[in-house]
Amino acid sequence: MGFLAVLVAGIAGFMFGAIWYTVLAKPWMAASGVALNEAGDAPANQKDPLPYITSIVGAILVAGMMRHVFVLSGIGSFGEGLVSGFGVGLFLVTPWIATFYAFGARPFRLTLIDGGYATFGCTVIGAVLTLL
Repeated sequence: MGFLAVLVAGIAGFMFGAIWYTVLAKPWMAASGVALNEAGDAPANQKDPLPYITSIVGAILVAGMMRHVFVLSGIGSFGEGLVSGFGVGLFLVTPWIATFYAFGARPFRLTLIDGGYATFGCTVIGAVLTLL
């Protein structure tokens, strides 16, 4: 049952990211400086499967580690999963993103967009892990 929970939670985190970056596509493209297609309305590598594969595998790995920590910490209720997932994203993942972007002289807006996904994506994963 643990494997299924990790898989479902990882997919939920990935799906949340699809929604997050669809809503924030224009500001993210502007802040990230990603190469755009000829029309200038989408990333040039939009059809490359590697970023999507990397993203879903990453979300499943995060879900697996979060489940491990949740089990060791006795986190089992929906509220605990929600708050703990939020904490993982906001206080563990986002500071690393902020550090990388600060040294890379990336726009702070990019930190907010990507850190927001890390925070709320982990929140979704934490919530789903405690539901299954």
